[in-house]
Amino acid sequence: MTLITRIAASARTLKIQTKKIWALSLPYFQSSEKWRARGLLAAIVALNLGTVYMLVLLNDWNRTFYDALQNKDQPVFWSQLGVFCWIAAGIIAVSVYKFYLTQLLEMRWRRWMTSEYLRRWLSGHAFYQLELAQFTPSGHHSNAPDQPVPKPADNPDQRIQEDVNQFTSYTVSLSMGLLNAVVTLVSFIGILWTLSGSFGFSFDGQHYTVPGFMVWMALLYCVLGSAVTHFIGRPLVALNFQQQRLEADFRHHMVRVREYSESIALDKGGPVEQNLLEARFGRVLTNYWQLLRTQKNLLWFTTSFGQVATVFPMVVAAPRFFSGAIQLGDLMQVASAFNRVQDSLSWLVDNYDRLATWSATADRLASFEASFAMLQAPSTADTMHQSSGTGESEGLSAINLDLQLANGTTLFRAAHLALHPGDHVLLSGPSGSGKSTLFRTLAGIWPWASGTLHRPADFAGTAMFLPQRPYLPQGRLRDALAYPEPVSHYSDDALQQALRDALLPDLVGRLDEEAAWNLRLSGGEQQRLAIARVLLKKPHWLFADEATSALDEAAEATLYQRLLATVAQSNGAIVSIAHRASVKAFHERSWTVGTKEGAGLQRQLVED
Repeated sequence: MTLITRIAASARTLKIQTKKIWALSLPYFQSSEKWRARGLLAAIVALNLGTVYMLVLLNDWNRTFYDALQNKDQPVFWSQLGVFCWIAAGIIAVSVYKFYLTQLLEMRWRRWMTSEYLRRWLSGHAFYQLELAQFTPSGHHSNAPDQPVPKPADNPDQRIQEDVNQFTSYTVSLSMGLLNAVVTLVSFIGILWTLSGSFGFSFDGQHYTVPGFMVWMALLYCVLGSAVTHFIGRPLVALNFQQQRLEADFRHHMVRVREYSESIALDKGGPVEQNLLEARFGRVLTNYWQLLRTQKNLLWFTTSFGQVATVFPMVVAAPRFFSGAIQLGDLMQVASAFNRVQDSLSWLVDNYDRLATWSATADRLASFEASFAMLQAPSTADTMHQSSGTGESEGLSAINLDLQLANGTTLFRAAHLALHPGDHVLLSGPSGSGKSTLFRTLAGIWPWASGTLHRPADFAGTAMFLPQRPYLPQGRLRDALAYPEPVSHYSDDALQQALRDALLPDLVGRLDEEAAWNLRLSGGEQQRLAIARVLLKKPHWLFADEATSALDEAAEATLYQRLLATVAQSNGAIVSIAHRASVKAFHERSWTVGTKEGAGLQRQLVED
């Protein structure tokens, strides 16, 4: 690859990254907090300009102070110390408030972005559909096998918690650093041009004069340094991106071990999990080793570059000082101005590692944004026609319902289903035939379905789904019982009665106890706590998926009778998935998933 090609590729990459960062940054400064955000940003910019102004004053002070030293002018010396105190006080005050306001802007920006991403992640079941999409075959869509499907963002928890924090912090600090570098360059390059004089030399019988020699030397020094820095450090963007992903994968697996600790312990799976975690951590270390070697090579150069820059202006300006063309104060002012110009031009060298991390973080957040867009974009699979009724007494119906997996495999088809108030329906069929997927479709969270679905007007607010393994939030028992509604909606008497009715009398006096209830309670107790929620909330429509599989038959019978009574009170209906024959006695109708030979061994859902 030629130099011109590499420069063009780098320019294209820079343009793309700039667009990504702009697209991620702009929404906050156009949000409801825009005036506060813009005001903070303007104050920070003003303080950065104030910092540069103080440095200009300090540069001019250098000349007067060191001339006083050279001339042994004691009155001027003490006078200039007083001036220095005022300049130093100004620099300190500006630095403190610049730090404070910068941190305040970063904190408020992070709060807004975190809240926005949490809202989008938890709205419309996006958190569930993103997890489903992780297992979609990378090359195909269920209804469009020739169309590539982009993979959704992995580890959304890490992107919301860590990437947002890094993005806001790096965006503010690096952009303000760049602004400071540009303003410093503009402020000091004129000073350096004036002080550096000209450089004359003869070549081939001709005499040449280079005005502003120190400026050109600083420019040459920094351009070469930036080019070498980019050459050494360009792998850092990809390595940082990969490192963040591998770290998140490793952390996620440890969280899963904690969540399923009892099952793993019962299976004596500790050694297996250790091997899996060590393998994941090995990939973390392998990538980190590559990252470390690249950072070490970059640090070799940047440290050497910085050390040479300390004496470089002295070496270049020394001949003029020794010839008597300039005084000590002029030499110190030239050195100070050169260092300010060199620092400005070396901004890329000094921040390349942080820029690489920032770029990788922006890429991860951009892919997170793309995941949300992917969920919202229409596709050929969006063929489910849904409608809502106008009355509470209306039933639920589905026509020509076709349920599929993400890879396009059809689970089953149903020509017509109807569920009316007062119905007690048992849904049966072989394991893996798609019974639970039907519940997901009725709940409106399964994306790979087609057909026509009609639900009652009050369905969203009066339907409850009981999974085999319910979710129990960590915290107070009363919050776990009322979930997802605020516990303030229910009195202590109602909560306690629900626990008694669900055969959990031992928990009645523990409403304010905090615990990890998914670990504290047995499988049967967890199912009974989920049933207590139903008895507490009294839904119209109840869908139970193996909701009593961990209970003995006597407890199951008692609780099913109470569930049926609860649904009857609200003139609702219940649909149950169960493999036990004992559950069938509590249902008057049945839906069965079976194979229909005339349809090419295709599964059909039929109503008996």
